[in-house]
Amino acid sequence: MKFSKAREEEPRLGIAPLVDIVFLLLIFFMLTSHFEIASGVRIKLPKVSQKVFNTQEMRVTVLLDRTGKIYFSGKKLTIKQLKAKMAKLVEENGIVHMVLQADQDTRHGRVVDVMDAAKSAGVRSIIIAARWKSQ
Repeated sequence: MKFSKAREEEPRLGIAPLVDIVFLLLIFFMLTSHFEIASGVRIKLPKVSQKVFNTQEMRVTVLLDRTGKIYFSGKKLTIKQLKAKMAKLVEENGIVHMVLQADQDTRHGRVVDVMDAAKSAGVRSIIIAARWKSQ
């Protein structure tokens, strides 16, 4: 009786599992990435020569355009609404730092109003954003 030898197939790498892995990695990076979008409000930050602030505590960003309109998380707010939002964040998270991105042409009084509202809501510190220029 003659038995035939089974043919051994050469191992090869399938493309389907590689595509699955790439898609899983893509989904993982999309879910874990954090992009802070500034809601399309165009502002020109003033320039400074020194960097000052670097912390890992909770920071929230408030935008103030050249006409004095306040934006928080992409939504336009009034001073009262901003104060209420900040108070809620301070109550939930404890220490909160606010980054104020105000257009360089914004009236000084409006900037002070926003800073006063944040401080009265319990914000620990206010950081005024500016573009850093190297010397």
